[in-house]
Amino acid sequence: MLKSVSRAVQLAARLSISSSAPPLRRTFSRSIWSLSSSGAGSDSRPRLLTATRALPSLSCGCGSLHTEGDKAFAEFLTDEIKEEKKIQKDKSLPKMSGGWELELNGTEAKLNRSLSGEKVTITFNVNNSIPPQLEEDPEHTQKSPEGEPDIVSTPNFVVEVTKPGVKSSLVFDCHFPEDELFVSEQTAHGETEEESDIFAIREVSFQPEGDAEWKETSYTLNTDSLDWALYDHLMGFLADRGVDNTFADELIELSTALEHQEYIKFLEDLSTFVKCK
Repeated sequence: MLKSVSRAVQLAARLSISSSAPPLRRTFSRSIWSLSSSGAGSDSRPRLLTATRALPSLSCGCGSLHTEGDKAFAEFLTDEIKEEKKIQKDKSLPKMSGGWELELNGTEAKLNRSLSGEKVTITFNVNNSIPPQLEEDPEHTQKSPEGEPDIVSTPNFVVEVTKPGVKSSLVFDCHFPEDELFVSEQTAHGETEEESDIFAIREVSFQPEGDAEWKETSYTLNTDSLDWALYDHLMGFLADRGVDNTFADELIELSTALEHQEYIKFLEDLSTFVKCK
């Protein structure tokens, strides 16, 4: 206790000496501010600092720290949110054709469809679904009317096919290879007549129905060294259940809209946090 009083007295002395000097821009810490705050009752700790001039205000009613940097940060976020909402293509999420029902849980989305007794479930997450913007040939880069490269979400997705009366589901781990997306873009512009799959199967496995985690003890077929005839049959199996290039294109549109929606929501939450409202 004596050491605490001694330190506080020394600090008060330094404050009185510096009153004639130019004001410092460095702000006080919350611990020092609490020592000099007013309104102490009979049960509160004694006031150890008794500076005659008011200390700079560091907090509002929420009791949080506020700095000039926070103010500039909040102003930047306000402008950024306005710009993102201005370029937002879809105010509401686009609908998938083919009778898919959408379920959302934050950044995770599920698409469900029943077909002749079978249940097909597509699961994807928009986190980390934006490919890195690399320096590429300008002719091969999609751009918006404003001249900026389009930001497209291409998430990995899992296809789970469940048959009635069968305990295990056939599960496909799929992704969007960047080279296949480029070939698809060329096809859309009529540069080639051959249609290429814009998504690929990475792994196939039987998994317990409804399990959220991939069971590593189940045999997993990796397609990197797979016979092409078997791979084509697996892709045809998915296409027969509505998971084809048309579906993949719509999935990219849905994922891109959802990712942008979640990004704007994150900026709004961040702005509220910084402003302490």
